[in-house]
Amino acid sequence: MNIKESKKADVVIIGGGIIGVCTAYYLRRSGGQVVLVEKDDLGAGCSDANAGLIVPGHSMPLATPGIIAKGIRWLLHPESPFYIKLRLDLDLFFWLWQFRRACELQRMLKSMAYLCELNAASRTLFEEMAGEGLDFFFEKKGLLIVCRTKSGLEGAMEEARQKEKLNLPVIVLNKEKVLEMEPLLRPEVAGGLYFPQDAHIDSLQFVRAVAKRAEDDGVRIMTRTEVITWEKENGHIKKISTTAGEIEADQFVLAAGAWSPSLIKELGLKLLVQPAKGYSLTYLKPEPCPSHPLILAETKVAVTPLAEHLRFGGTLELAGLDGRINQRRVEAIKKAISRYLHGLNPQNLELVKLWRGLRPCSPDGLPFLGRTRKYNNLIVACGHAMQGVSLAPITGKLVAQILAGEKPSIDISPLAVDRYN
Repeated sequence: MNIKESKKADVVIIGGGIIGVCTAYYLRRSGGQVVLVEKDDLGAGCSDANAGLIVPGHSMPLATPGIIAKGIRWLLHPESPFYIKLRLDLDLFFWLWQFRRACELQRMLKSMAYLCELNAASRTLFEEMAGEGLDFFFEKKGLLIVCRTKSGLEGAMEEARQKEKLNLPVIVLNKEKVLEMEPLLRPEVAGGLYFPQDAHIDSLQFVRAVAKRAEDDGVRIMTRTEVITWEKENGHIKKISTTAGEIEADQFVLAAGAWSPSLIKELGLKLLVQPAKGYSLTYLKPEPCPSHPLILAETKVAVTPLAEHLRFGGTLELAGLDGRINQRRVEAIKKAISRYLHGLNPQNLELVKLWRGLRPCSPDGLPFLGRTRKYNNLIVACGHAMQGVSLAPITGKLVAQILAGEKPSIDISPLAVDRYN
């Protein structure tokens, strides 16, 4: 699209992932000119082939008590669920320092409660969007956490106790009930949890459907358009220079995921976000197939049955902005499939796609959402970690409310962009 047609916009959204397109969706009827720019294709980053889980029940920050000790042990095992590639990086060191502080029990419980509130609001919005005729795969079958070991089940029981304190519905299942729900699970399982309010989508299909509706309603979407520089003056951003030309705007929204810190650095701002690489394997849907989304507790692998596919996703690798595929991490997911499910040997399934994406993680598990102190017309919306899909609609709606000068429907003070500065 030729930017010369219009060099002025009311709002420019930077980032065409699930957060960016949901923001465009809720701004589409604002009456102003909204432009969304994306350096690749829509949903090409972390929104492409992730697990697609919507988790009002199973809302947990990455930072939890005990995760540091586990992480140290896992450093020696490249196939572990959580792996840090050690390197001389001050940003990583500071992130890990704040992450350690966020692992304190009371801080974790506050983050968890807040994430549950955000996710519950977002699930309602998913239902509303589906009711507005958006064409995307959306199923409300809950989420089953499967534990293979006694220690894994003990950890799940602790999560259940915490969620019950928040009045969230969670059902503790013994071995027999788990196998009754999912007969494809191996009989060695110890038990599990069921979160009946959770749901799942095909995330890339959702991104495309939302973007199409926004574009049909007047949002201008520019893909293959990379932001090069910002032009600012006296605490106000005037325009951005892109590979398609310059765009002036009254307001700017940064929703570029793991690339947000590098984009905002030129403005003299710092976002404490680390890219966390995750992988997924998408196969043609076999028969038989699991009927519920699953999380294989000890390996942190998610299993998502879609309309025509079956997806396995997992691992968290802090390795910087590194898009290379680590085959050992892929093999770890394949091993988990065979350990938990019988009759689903990856060697006998037809692989459709091997994917990796960089999830933007804050130390405390809460996204950054709101205006910055330094610039009066910049809103940041990133750092959603593994819950970007689940939190996308509520994030988009909150950004739209901020831009409209309305009081946000949910208190966003815990999400302050400058909370680590």
